[in-house]
Amino acid sequence: MSGKKKNLSDFDQGSDIDASDVRVGVVVAEWNHDITSALLHGAVDTMKSFGVIDENIHVHYVPGSFELPMGAKLITASLQVDVVICLGCVIQGETRHFEFISNAVANGITQVGLDTNIPVVFGVLTTDNYQQAKDRAGGKHGNKGDEAGATAVKMAELKRKLHSKSK
Repeated sequence: MSGKKKNLSDFDQGSDIDASDVRVGVVVAEWNHDITSALLHGAVDTMKSFGVIDENIHVHYVPGSFELPMGAKLITASLQVDVVICLGCVIQGETRHFEFISNAVANGITQVGLDTNIPVVFGVLTTDNYQQAKDRAGGKHGNKGDEAGATAVKMAELKRKLHSKSK
């Protein structure tokens, strides 16, 4: 959704969407908590701007980004949700660990959505350094959490529209 120099918080609000009954599971990595909590704040605020109510937002935490796919799968199996958002932050270190974690998280999140037929939103920052993460979690590049919240609402709406047409 975002271009190289685009602010992550700039997106079409979709003013025709009434998300007051959308149920959202949010799984948040505790690792890099200052970043992931900013992502969560952005996602929740954006979903509320679409009309999602507090009672329909179910936030759960996992230790790190690697655990996000399993957290998403547990949410889809345990809660009646229309969509799941995964929020995390993986920052490049001196080893290849970053590559393995980033790939596993992206592939795992994708697989949960495909396996469950519930949209699972990738709200995970994969940055070269801490400053880049801060810039994308409410800093000069906006907030990836805003984008994740908008994506969740729009994917829930798409699923709802397509499901109602199939009846």
